[in-house]
Amino acid sequence: MQPQTTVILDNGASSIKAGLARGPEGDDDDQPKGNSRLVPNAIVRSKGDKTTYFGHQLERCRDYSALHYRLPFEKGYLVDWDAQKAVWDGVFSSEVLNVDTAESSLLITEPYFNLPNIQDVYDQFVFEEYEFHSYHRCTPASTIPFGRLFQAGGPTTPECLVVIDSGFSFTHVVPIINNQIQWYAVKRLDVGGKLLTNQLKELVSYRQWNMMDETYIMNHAKETCCYVSTRFFEDLETCRSNPKKNSIVREYVLPNFSINRHGRVRLPNEELLATDQVLHMENERFTIPELLFRPDDIGLEQSGLAATVAASISLLPHDLRGMFWANIGLIGGSTNFPGFYERLSSELLSLTPVEHDLQIYRSEDAISEAYRSAIAFANDPGFSNHVVTREEYLEVGSNASRKKFPGWQSSSAPGDAEISKITQESMIEDRPQPSRKLSRPRVRATAVPRRHK
Repeated sequence: MQPQTTVILDNGASSIKAGLARGPEGDDDDQPKGNSRLVPNAIVRSKGDKTTYFGHQLERCRDYSALHYRLPFEKGYLVDWDAQKAVWDGVFSSEVLNVDTAESSLLITEPYFNLPNIQDVYDQFVFEEYEFHSYHRCTPASTIPFGRLFQAGGPTTPECLVVIDSGFSFTHVVPIINNQIQWYAVKRLDVGGKLLTNQLKELVSYRQWNMMDETYIMNHAKETCCYVSTRFFEDLETCRSNPKKNSIVREYVLPNFSINRHGRVRLPNEELLATDQVLHMENERFTIPELLFRPDDIGLEQSGLAATVAASISLLPHDLRGMFWANIGLIGGSTNFPGFYERLSSELLSLTPVEHDLQIYRSEDAISEAYRSAIAFANDPGFSNHVVTREEYLEVGSNASRKKFPGWQSSSAPGDAEISKITQESMIEDRPQPSRKLSRPRVRATAVPRRHK
């Protein structure tokens, strides 16, 4: 008998997007708003109130200054299982999801290029520690074809697409054909939200206040003040010519937790109190996100995001590349910077072959897009065919998961022209060929509006 409830865990390195799917009869639209929770994936020690908070308990904290984080993830991989179990215990408890794990199925996301030994520990925790009835493990991008990110371009999800997942640890470019990740063409950029926040802490600490211990505050300052510049050198010159008074500078008022006041951007003509402390955000506003497009600015010997996307598509079958250029989707919190979409579109346009169109899809909420897509996947009638049951695990161990969830270890690039030809024919069978005629507007606007802060 299949369980009626599927627990969804988009288990990110920074936060967990958790919720419940009620099966094919469930209402997808209500899930993200009703049952979902955004839980910090960390154990946090507050020096202010001298209390330790586990995951969801952080919302009870009243003093966010000098927080000490114990993160289960290190360099993109789950390594601290004691910390992760403490966070998961809270998620499954009555305070958050209130689920009976033995009577539920689980859909959990894992990092790209996850190591086999770590995958085995996932299996052990799911079936031996929590005793789930069944579970499915996949990467965040694997769920996107089941969601609505690409529905602005038509009623059905395209067969060939590229997902740009810019998260906490890394930024990945993930090509997908018929719901299958093409691992030989996946590219990783070693720039994510964590690196950007740390870089901002160093810059502000060198120029103004010492903020090296204020990760929470500086992350909020990054999210509220920073943007991606579409004219980087002009903005840089503007800040250089008049550092304190120009159209770019913003004043970030540091929080005052003694009166329960959080950090904020100072409004025009707003009068400050005598006790208010202010950070002057000048070229930091755009030089920090610029690392996504120019990682060599801090010594990383990698190409920028646009060149990484082009390199990934160049490894795919030649006859299908036009479909990949026309179906690029953005997910992950680091894609939320104002100007990110415009800058990426501009740089990709110069790299797109003249015979192809360029189209980029963005989500209303890029952070929870993988979670919402996972809800749709779990509600799909065929989801039960993709899970490993506890009985199968007890019989053959992690071999059941390796067989059911073929990952990057079992994939390889097409070896010769014959394999490539078979792949192309299977993908384009019964599908009209995309037009190679150059359209006038080579960058087409998506139908999903972007909400600005």
